[in-house]
Formats: sequence, C-alpha cells, structure tokens
Amino acid sequence: MQPTTHDSASLDLGLARLTRLAPAGYALGLHVRFASAHIMIQTYDPAWIARYTEQGHMLSDPVVAWGFANTGACRWSALGMPDPNAILEQAAEFGLHYGVAVAHGPLASRSIGGFARGDREFEDGEIAQILSTVQHLHDQSTPPDSLTNAQRHALRLIARGSRHAEAAAILGISESALKARLKSARERLFARTTAEAIQRAREYKLL
Repeated sequence: MQPTTHDSASLDLGLARLTRLAPAGYALGLHVRFASAHIMIQTYDPAWIARYTEQGHMLSDPVVAWGFANTGACRWSALGMPDPNAILEQAAEFGLHYGVAVAHGPLASRSIGGFARGDREFEDGEIAQILSTVQHLHDQSTPPDSLTNAQRHALRLIARGSRHAEAAAILGISESALKARLKSARERLFARTTAEAIQRAREYKLL
C-alpha cells in the first residue's frame, strides 16, 4: 500500500489519539531501519528529551531493547530488561512514572514506542487501544518503494540546486505544475519540506 494524502490525515488522527492516551507523553519511531526511524514523534517533556539525547540513552534504553526483542505491548514495570543507566528511574524525575512499551512489524522495519503517564499504571483497555493505534500508524506510514518519474525528476533538479523557475523550464512545465509535483512527492514520503523529501528519497534509494 502506498501512502496518500488521506493516509497523512489518518496519521495525524492516530497521533492525536496517542496524545490523549498517554497524558505524560510518548516517543514513537515508525519503521525503524538501520537505527533510524522513517517518522519519529516525541511529546515527552523537552527537558527529558534533551537529557535522553545528550546522554545517548537510546543505546541502553530497556524500552527500545524490549521493542527489538518482542512485538506486542508490555508495561514498563514488567519489561524484565537490563537498565544499567537507570533510564526509567531518570524518566520518573520528569513525571514518567508509569508506562507501556509497544512494538509492531518485522525486525527490519519495526515500529517501537514508549507511552507514559504519571498517575497510575495503564489499564488493559488503554494498552489495547495504544497497540492497535500503533499497528494502524505502522501500516499507514509504510515507506514507498517507488516515486513517479515526474516526482523523481522534480526532486532531482531541486536537489542539484535548481530554483523552481529554472527546474520548471528544464522540465517544460509551469512553475505551479512543478510545485504540485514536489508537493505530491512530499506527501508520498511523509515529508514536511522538499529538503526532507529529498533526504528520505535518497535514504530509500528512490533518486
């Protein structure tokens, strides 16, 4: 299934649902490949995100480790994974007292997330909703395996440094038509900017 504009809207709805289900925030990497996520969303306290990033916690995060070793969902209190850097204890300093780890998809392109709240453990029904939402988001955000020739040519010209007017002239189309091609490429790659679309297209070897 190839992403469409409708899928982008569905993605936004799913992320909004996760925000409601995890009042203390969450971190979700969709389609993690070669230690990099196709789409990464983080809504935790920015101060916790900064510490986590600065200290390179992802390499020893028990939630991430569980996600690569399992699929499904598990409360943080039941992970049973080593936590040598006391990451979960540090997270609690920022209000992340209770959480659930979720993982879905094949190991080569797995979606992994951690979802938190500060007041109590997640209920079974809430965990089921989070898992089903992540599964849906995983399916909706599957990276494309191709671009149209029009999208590829437009991205290539911009990637080489051509301005819109110049690229349109080279392709023999109007500038508005060029912008439409770039927009469709961004939507297909779930990119917010053309620069991001070019980067993702290169990562997926589509250019």
